[in-house]
Amino acid sequence: MGSKTAPYMLILPAILFAFWIIGYPIYDLANMSVHSVNRFGVTTTFNDFNNYSRLFSHQLFVGMLVRTLIWTFGVVVGTIVLSVPVALILNEKFFGRQIARIIIMLPWAVSLTMMAIVWRWSLNGQSGMVNATLYQFGMLQSPIEWLATAGTAFPIEIAVGILVSIPFTVTVFLGGLSSLPSDIFEAARIDGASAWQRFRYLTMPLLKPFLNIVLVLNFIYVFNSFPLIWVMTQGDPANSTDILVTWLYKLAFRYGELGMASALSVVMFLILLALTITYAMLAMRNERRN
Repeated sequence: MGSKTAPYMLILPAILFAFWIIGYPIYDLANMSVHSVNRFGVTTTFNDFNNYSRLFSHQLFVGMLVRTLIWTFGVVVGTIVLSVPVALILNEKFFGRQIARIIIMLPWAVSLTMMAIVWRWSLNGQSGMVNATLYQFGMLQSPIEWLATAGTAFPIEIAVGILVSIPFTVTVFLGGLSSLPSDIFEAARIDGASAWQRFRYLTMPLLKPFLNIVLVLNFIYVFNSFPLIWVMTQGDPANSTDILVTWLYKLAFRYGELGMASALSVVMFLILLALTITYAMLAMRNERRN
């Protein structure tokens, strides 16, 4: 075995195993998406891409896609905007820093489904903690059904999505901040650079690799995030809080449309693949320029 081929041969078993674990489900979904499928998941005849035509012509598809993009970008951008200052604060030395870090990380250890249940109880229009607190402080005259209308339910779900995404993002940023060389910051401080200038011209450029990780992983995770919306509203009222992944569940297991659900799965996979590759290419191009 040559020295050049040895590394590739060593990782070949892992690559083949990963390809099988990931590739076979994708192949199975693609096969189901172009065949008629009964309610028991058995494929029958080739249907000439009828599942895709039905999906794209469905009256809910465009709305679901737009809402999914709003949900994804809203949660990802909001998470990063809030996580950066939190990570900067937790990176400083102050009394109780370790306790503060633990408090920030604790929600990460809690099941996402359990957090959604807690928020659903808290936002209950009749006995929820949110209404009770607002009423106690004189900010509310009558109960509000927070999750009963799309005007309040969907923005609230985005806000909750941001809160549950902060621990992971802060952890990544803290790892990045701890790896930055302190001497260049000290030199910039001696040269008279302000805190904002150090943040803009030193911290953020040096954190760029970690920002790329956070963007890609959070985008994939949030795009496919099912428990939060499903537990809080199940996509209601009238599909107004549904995103693609919750609608996919309804198509497959509530309406028995397994063929169309498979087509939607393939479309979601291609969207994520295209966006991830595009972002990776842009990031690599910017690195070459720098």
